[in-house]
Amino acid sequence: MIGNSFFKQALIDLIGEPAKKLHTARSRNDQVLTDFRLWCRDAIDMILESIKRLQIALVKLALNNKGLIIPGYTHLQRAQPVLLQHLLLAYVEQVQIDTFVPSCSKLVRLNFCPLGACALAGTGLPINRFMTSKELKFTAPMRNSIDAVSDRDFVLEFLSANSITAIHLSRLGEEWVLWASEEFGFITPSDSVSTGSSIMPQKKNPDPMELVRGKSARVIGDLVTLLTLCKGLPLAYNRDLQEDKEPTFDSVKTIVGMLEVSAEFAQNITFNQGRIQKSLPAGHLDATTLADYLVKKASPHSSTFIFHLQIPFRTSHDIVGKAVALCVSKNCQLQELSLDDLRGISPVIDRDVYEYLGVENAVKKFSSYGSTGYLCVAEQLDYWVSKLEINEVAHCC
Repeated sequence: MIGNSFFKQALIDLIGEPAKKLHTARSRNDQVLTDFRLWCRDAIDMILESIKRLQIALVKLALNNKGLIIPGYTHLQRAQPVLLQHLLLAYVEQVQIDTFVPSCSKLVRLNFCPLGACALAGTGLPINRFMTSKELKFTAPMRNSIDAVSDRDFVLEFLSANSITAIHLSRLGEEWVLWASEEFGFITPSDSVSTGSSIMPQKKNPDPMELVRGKSARVIGDLVTLLTLCKGLPLAYNRDLQEDKEPTFDSVKTIVGMLEVSAEFAQNITFNQGRIQKSLPAGHLDATTLADYLVKKASPHSSTFIFHLQIPFRTSHDIVGKAVALCVSKNCQLQELSLDDLRGISPVIDRDVYEYLGVENAVKKFSSYGSTGYLCVAEQLDYWVSKLEINEVAHCC
């Protein structure tokens, strides 16, 4: 412990003999763990700030693309129309760390003090662990001295949170790499966040998000390293545990870099509205909305909608399947079918069906909490603008 000896000697030089009492009722075991917890606490604050910067960049990107409808995908197949704002806010939600590891972001497990546990058994000297814990801004001293010097759950949880965040960023990277491809063409990164090819002059590669995607493996590897390190260790302290620092430091450095690069990329992309709008007719994205329309056709003999559906959803699903098949044969969209065509498939269809067809009408019909409907997304945006303290008037990316 060269560092420990250095500071001890420096303190002796500064105040003399009383400095030698500093080690009373303390061991390297509890001192190092206390320092490590303090370091992790500061590191989490730094990561949370980086997360907030990415969230602000994504929310501003959403604010700048109001009303833009994109194809929503499941299985990488076109599914339903969604607002781009809704999809961007999905990533804002995902990286909000306290939604999936509340004890990490709120420092519940981390914020207990091991100081005074000494080597493993505590001490017979009259120390006040509650006072030192309070001075170091911990919630309380750890209850069990053996657990205090051998526990690494707090850092396992911390690296787990980093790994989950890294996975979310990797998914964002994958999406934007796909969207920047010629096949999608939904986004164009600026030159400041793109690289060219060494031999192909026409290439413009979204390399930063590819690197984000790749770095996720490193963060996950740091977690696996620590999990493997802790496996099978007997109580209490073992020298193996000094290997906990390197993967932790690497995880923090890497995840902060991933967050900063993602935020920078988000501030330097343009959504190609023309290309996106041209892509919307493919895939019959309003088919599910047509099925919902049929379900809403309640029996005229009852005022109670829920218990007297004229058409169950499974039946409406089959009806819409026939309508889509007709569109395929006619090479047209659902909204381009005549009323006679639609009534030939189901006689309950009225002229009001056209209020449900087309991607714009389909998006308008979403109304459940958290859905992609215009009002619902506006509520989501208002929440994040307020939470992140964003000035809407001055937003720009």
